[in-house]
Amino acid sequence: MKLAYRQIESFVKSPDPVARVILVYGPDYGLVRERSEMIGRSIVEDLHDPFNVAVLNSATLAEDPARLSDEAGAISMMGGDRLIRIEEGGDKLTVLIKNYLEAPSQSTLVIIQAGELGPRSSLRKLCESAKNAAAVPCYIEEGQDVARYIRDYVSGGGYSIGSDAVQWLSQNISGDRLRMRSELEKLLIYKGDLSDLISLADVQEACGVSGTQGLDDLVMSVGGRDTQGAMRSFATLSQEGVNFVVILRSLQNHFRRLHMVRCYLNEGVELDAALKKLSPPVFFKQAPAFKSQVNSWSFDLLEHVMTHLRDLEAQCKQTGMPVDALCSQAILAISKSRRG
Repeated sequence: MKLAYRQIESFVKSPDPVARVILVYGPDYGLVRERSEMIGRSIVEDLHDPFNVAVLNSATLAEDPARLSDEAGAISMMGGDRLIRIEEGGDKLTVLIKNYLEAPSQSTLVIIQAGELGPRSSLRKLCESAKNAAAVPCYIEEGQDVARYIRDYVSGGGYSIGSDAVQWLSQNISGDRLRMRSELEKLLIYKGDLSDLISLADVQEACGVSGTQGLDDLVMSVGGRDTQGAMRSFATLSQEGVNFVVILRSLQNHFRRLHMVRCYLNEGVELDAALKKLSPPVFFKQAPAFKSQVNSWSFDLLEHVMTHLRDLEAQCKQTGMPVDALCSQAILAISKSRRG
């Protein structure tokens, strides 16, 4: 079954029992993991229970396809339903899963975790079309979705948070659910029992110097034509395992904002007034550098960069592409662009 966007959260919290195989896929690895675990806990209390949980991967099943049916047909020594988690899922599993769905176990749920799967993916098509399977997409969240997650997480910890703090966090820690949760955990530990209201000053103090700050360093270095700084930031983000989609989307967002201000300037709006039209606003410490970049990039060159980054994202999502090399080349080329 194919889930509509509005159905995803409710399905994850209470999966349809008709679905005996659930594919959880997408570029946001943290969200894939979080949703897989939430679905899994609807079947077993302990995801590491050796009696009721089996963890497999595509390589294991390629060598021994019968392992899936054997595990699915096993009877729990402790009673209750069982869970099979298949990691590193991909289209090589399609035939195996199709055969399994012809007579799946009614007491075992199979969850497949996978990365980005395009609309042509055979495994994704199978799980979207089969009546006894489901596909749960996990795309990188933006805007209101990020803000809602921040409020819900903070509220669950017994705190409230100011709207300006939510706005700052939405701009600075979005991109990957796992990294977002890590930053929010750090924020709550930092806050402790000082008070139940989290302010803008609190989040800037707790999260201002973090792994996510590397994204700010990257986009400001690329926009400022600081080639060495840009390559250094990209190398750090790659080593930390930041998804290429997060990196490219951050660059796209930065140049989109520069382009937007350029549009206002072309309409005769003053620079300071144009900056105030941006939402979220430019972080005050970055404002001088941002203004300088607006003046150093022409309207046509900004459009060229945005098109290049958009095409690069589509190219990197193709199977087997050298993602790190392509991103590195693009960052190098953009940061070395001549002024104008």
